[in-house]
Amino acid sequence: MRIDPALGAPVPTLNAQELISKVAGLGEVARISVQSFGNLPSDYMNPALWSELRHAVASALLRPDVAGVVVAHGTDTLEEAAWFLDLTLDSEKPIVLVGAQRNASEPDFDGPGNLLSGVRVCVSSAARGKGVLVVLNNQINAARDVAKTHTADVEAFQSGAHGFLGVVEGDRVVFSRAPLRQQLLPVISEVLPRVEIVVMYGGATGSMVTAAVNDGAKGIVVQALGLGNVNAEMHGAIVDAIARGVVVVISTRVQRGRVRPVYGFVGGGKTLRDAGAIFADDLSPQKARILLMLALQRSLAAAEIQGLFDR
Repeated sequence: MRIDPALGAPVPTLNAQELISKVAGLGEVARISVQSFGNLPSDYMNPALWSELRHAVASALLRPDVAGVVVAHGTDTLEEAAWFLDLTLDSEKPIVLVGAQRNASEPDFDGPGNLLSGVRVCVSSAARGKGVLVVLNNQINAARDVAKTHTADVEAFQSGAHGFLGVVEGDRVVFSRAPLRQQLLPVISEVLPRVEIVVMYGGATGSMVTAAVNDGAKGIVVQALGLGNVNAEMHGAIVDAIARGVVVVISTRVQRGRVRPVYGFVGGGKTLRDAGAIFADDLSPQKARILLMLALQRSLAAAEIQGLFDR
């Protein structure tokens, strides 16, 4: 993005070729073939566009002269796109997502530096077989682990307790670990089942769960509290949703740690598990939603879906 003089605010205007022209030394690292997928805020991305993006990346990867693919993506939903591609693309070739926390009109625009680092990672032999990677601020993250943790800082993308996979140090790419929790769930239909996220908070009534069910959701991810707990009202709505054939997955609003069926009060994790809810392990609500959408394409039993989250 860069600032539109008439609006006085940044909007998507910088095309791929213009972005590449701003990166000094890029041609010394790799020969770049540009494909413009779209120029829109990442806030507008959705499952249909993720599928289109997957096709574009997959087609590029099939070319024998292509070593890997770098996707320049807005940061607001970058982690969701990365996770979707990680789950649905089967390739040893590196796939790297990069973004920018500063717009192109700012003097400290970080887009060119992030793109250069992303390309360095993409052509590194060490990046092969590591799934989809997210590279910003010279730090390499696994798609499953990464999250945007700050609204504006250039070091916004972190991997929590898991830590970075590696770093870009000048012209050298250094990996210190590899992602171990990888799985492939190919897309069966381009129209993914509808899954909603419902937030639990003090005083929640459960009405949003009921509304999602009534509106046709096939699955619901509950952003629960702590280890995966809700109040009695939300518990009742979840029990009713499961009885009506809707798959309910329990995640948490806490940034670190996995959800577990521990507490026995009505709405505690154990009572939710006993009612048939699935637990999202340490996936964020937004990533749990993506995994659930792909799982629901397969008509799996609850235990099989739970296995996907535990894998």
